[in-house]
Amino acid sequence: MAIEGPLRELGVHDVFQLLDLSRKTGALRVVAELARDEGTVYFEQGRVVHATLRSQQHSLGAVLVRAGRITDVDFASARAVVGRGGAARTVGEALVASGVVTAREVERHARAHIEAVVFELMSWREGHFSFEEGAEGDAPAEASVRLSIESLLMEGARRIDEWSRIADTVPNVAVVPALAPVKDDHPPLLDLRPAEWEVLAAVDGARDVRAIATALDASEFDVARTVYGLAVTGVIEVRLPQRAGAADTQDAAFHLARATAALGGRRYEEALTEARACVAADPTNADGRLAAARALAALGLPAEAADELRRAAQADPLHPDVQRELGFAAARRGDLSGALGAWAHYLRAAPGAADAPDVRAARDAAARLLSVLEAHADV
Repeated sequence: MAIEGPLRELGVHDVFQLLDLSRKTGALRVVAELARDEGTVYFEQGRVVHATLRSQQHSLGAVLVRAGRITDVDFASARAVVGRGGAARTVGEALVASGVVTAREVERHARAHIEAVVFELMSWREGHFSFEEGAEGDAPAEASVRLSIESLLMEGARRIDEWSRIADTVPNVAVVPALAPVKDDHPPLLDLRPAEWEVLAAVDGARDVRAIATALDASEFDVARTVYGLAVTGVIEVRLPQRAGAADTQDAAFHLARATAALGGRRYEEALTEARACVAADPTNADGRLAAARALAALGLPAEAADELRRAAQADPLHPDVQRELGFAAARRGDLSGALGAWAHYLRAAPGAADAPDVRAARDAAARLLSVLEAHADV
């Protein structure tokens, strides 16, 4: 049985309550058009067993690497074990069997990941949801925990209350944090936790909270809370993003059209000039930065092209074309996992694009090569 509708009429919180009361098994898909994001939550008998967010594509192994609990070598070895088949069905089980982490640690990180996704979905007010009923066992293999919907809703309500407390300083994830001027009475040393240092290092005065969360592979709520703490202690300042005016937007569109035409005609110096004029008119224009990256690459300046591509990703982390180029850039430097993640996003966002067949071919080739490398990781 399918249940679907707009979030304006039935919010995520209400949908969860409905699935809790009816003890449903299946997958809930939530799409936010404005945020250009999508989340999926898997249920078994009214309990949440797994959750994914398109803007935060990472596996349990990647979460453990980022948390410092395992190394990249541990992760690769566990994936190779799962790939060969055997008793371990998931990376988590393989890691526990190898003794590098405990079952309790795996469960704790899996639980935290699910909570982060669910709480992010609960903050969405615009979009569409659909629930497709299924059979037990349809959830991904990594589903290893069972969370009650009631506890998730209670924690979600607590987070909403906390967000209202920080809203005067951080009203939403579109605000841009920047380093505050150093005052004479400011203490010379900062006593910050590792997570706070991580956020502070990502503050560049250009990225908003959402972009920082994407770059750090962290939840927007956790980053917003950290930004609030840094702001009230005077370490950073928070400002609303500067929006390009109508005239600036028109200028950006004009220069982007000229840059695109120049790229098509292989006039790369001209393309670079026009792309930079586009970005000067609207610094948040990801298409302009992407055009600049392509022109720089064609001119034989790979390092500058990589920098411009990074700025394009900061301007719009979910831009399909940016993700496509990030995929090829990752593949060129040997990061096959990163390439597969970026290409997967592109193909979901633009499955009918003209170059989608080429990207699928590149994805399949990279997946085969990665599988071979993982299978021989211990050789």
